[in-house]
This record gives sequence, C-alpha cells and structure tokens, in this order.
Amino acid sequence: MDDLHVSAGPGAPGGLRIPAGELAEQFSHASGPGGQGVNTADSRVQLSLDLDSTTALNDVQRARVLERLAGRLTGTVLTINAAEHRSQRRNRTTARQRLATLLRDAVAPELARRATRPSRGSRVRRLEAKRKRSEIKRNRRSPHSE
Repeated sequence: MDDLHVSAGPGAPGGLRIPAGELAEQFSHASGPGGQGVNTADSRVQLSLDLDSTTALNDVQRARVLERLAGRLTGTVLTINAAEHRSQRRNRTTARQRLATLLRDAVAPELARRATRPSRGSRVRRLEAKRKRSEIKRNRRSPHSE
C-alpha cells in the first residue's frame, strides 16, 4: 500500500501526505452484488486513521479536523467503509478517495461571514410591500360611523 496524497486546498496549501504505515485496512465480507463469490471474497474495506498520532497534520490542522469530524470518530480514529464494488481493489481506492476528500474539507478554515447591508432598492421594495399589506388590511375593516 502506498502513501495517501491529499491534494492541496485551503488549510493545506502544499497538500497532505499520509504515510502508508499510519493507515490501517481491514477486509470483510460485503453484502450486495458478487454472485457466488459474495460469501467467499473479502471485498469490503475498512480504512482507519488515528488523527491524534498521524504525522501528516500540524497542530492547527489536527485541532480543526478533530473538531469538525467529532461525530464520525471513535476516540480519535476515523474509519471509512467502502463496499460498493465487487472488487476489493476498487473498494480500497474508493475508501482512500473518501478519506482524502474528508481530510481536505476538514482542514479548510471556516469562511467568515461578511456583514452586508440591504440595498436601497430592496429597502424601498420592502417598505412598499408593507404599505400595500397595510392598505389591504385597512380595507377589510368594517366602516365606522362618523
């Protein structure tokens, strides 16, 4: 198994390289397509990475990833399952791609929301709509005897 390369993106301008020794793969029977071989071939792949001990992340990236992926972690271990394909090789590739995508998205810094103001036209339209609505409600009232 080779090192896993995560392409560059925000939060990881040079990309990430996860050493093969830090990735743990387990294989098991997968449900689904496979014909007669479905009960004999170990085609499902579980790819695991301990985010706390990996050398691929710096401290800022590690904190960001642990916070963002907290719901998917068991302790500090991130596990990806892949069983869509009949072939173990294709499931391994799928699992590695999913892990790379998750990590690339998780290390990206959050974009701060820029405060904006409503345009003059939108304010005018809002006030005009309020005036129209008020007129409609005023016309529903019963006439007063004066």
